[in-house]
Amino acid sequence: MKNYLIILVLFPFSLLAQNDLEKSFKDCGMGGSITLYNATDKAWIYSKEADSKVPSNPASTFKIINALIALEEGILKDEKQIIKFVGIENVDTVYYGNRTDIFKDMDLEEAFKKSAVWFNLEIAKKVGREKYKKYITASGWGNMDFSEPGLDFWNFGPFKVTPVQQIDFLKKLYEGKLGFSKRNLDIVKKIMIAETTPQYTIRGKTGWATNATEDMGWWVGYVERQEGVVFFATRTRKQKMDKNPNFVPCRKTITTAVLKQLSIIK
Repeated sequence: MKNYLIILVLFPFSLLAQNDLEKSFKDCGMGGSITLYNATDKAWIYSKEADSKVPSNPASTFKIINALIALEEGILKDEKQIIKFVGIENVDTVYYGNRTDIFKDMDLEEAFKKSAVWFNLEIAKKVGREKYKKYITASGWGNMDFSEPGLDFWNFGPFKVTPVQQIDFLKKLYEGKLGFSKRNLDIVKKIMIAETTPQYTIRGKTGWATNATEDMGWWVGYVERQEGVVFFATRTRKQKMDKNPNFVPCRKTITTAVLKQLSIIK
């Protein structure tokens, strides 16, 4: 029996039965899963259906909704507004790394693409937990457990999200059904662009979640094509003591390989 499950409703991907969606994870030397949704055919495909329903911290994928909230609340007027750097003495370089490329004044667009934690923590100070509860609950994203007292509750504690929930959120974003203004949705969709070709555009956000024993890497987003949009949520897993150098790049490497396997991109 194949080690993947497909729910097929006139799914247009060619040669699905011959594809092993686990192969790219094995090639990278790590576990995890990829979940996809074809909006045209309303069809799901999973490498591991059970894993698609397992929650974990969203890590930097949270920066999609954080950008929307910052714009909606007027904390930032647009993607070009700059927040002054807080100073290296105020950055947790032990946990988040000594990333000198982000230790500077930054605007939303650059901070999003470089995944600058300090920038998002400055937004979090101004938003506050009660407004986060309001916006996230309205979006239906995650398990709604906001009991973690730390500022960056998306990285630590019980607030968690599943791959299926990631895709459900992205569908609402794409369709403009999150309750945010069209202007602010358009700004965030713009800064989410990861790749553009004449045939397709990929929008998404990476993330790196960690706990005492495990590292988890996210890449969530969607592919816009003439044939319609396909949403994806990839989550890689490895043990913390495993110093696999492929961990960071393989979030995208695996996703790209699967998208090509399924003829979503070429």
